[in-house]
Amino acid sequence: MTTIFHPTPIGVARIREEDGFISSIKVMDHATDESEPATPLLLEAAKQLDEYFAGARQTFDFPIKQHGSGFQQEVWQCLLKIDYGKTISYLQESKMMNNPLAIRAIAAANGKNDLAIVVPCHRVIGSDGSLTGYAGGLWRKKWLLEHEARVLGVGQTSLF
Repeated sequence: MTTIFHPTPIGVARIREEDGFISSIKVMDHATDESEPATPLLLEAAKQLDEYFAGARQTFDFPIKQHGSGFQQEVWQCLLKIDYGKTISYLQESKMMNNPLAIRAIAAANGKNDLAIVVPCHRVIGSDGSLTGYAGGLWRKKWLLEHEARVLGVGQTSLF
């Protein structure tokens, strides 16, 4: 596993590559270790993150793979179907998965997502429209949703 730390407008992204896949992107307040020499894939992931933050990219196309159960993988695949700049509720996500009674398990799987921004768990909100749970902190979730709304020209500077 190779790791780099890359600055973003919402903190330092720790990007990890494992076996030819990006396996983790976590945004934190500061780097926790030294970056290792960057591989071409890590550089590509950092470049695509920069493009996202510049408003020039809405989807990511580098190879990803994170560790998790079959159910977690299913939840994360569902997250990839949420359009840029859109939000859904946990209830809507459970219905998309044809598993309406699994809301809590789906929310827990969202919380275990290791690929922040790329697998957009920040686009899942409470049924009442409130921001709920985000491993990177609710202020980052709010920032990401407002950023996507600005890029799309929704005309709304604050969603929440």
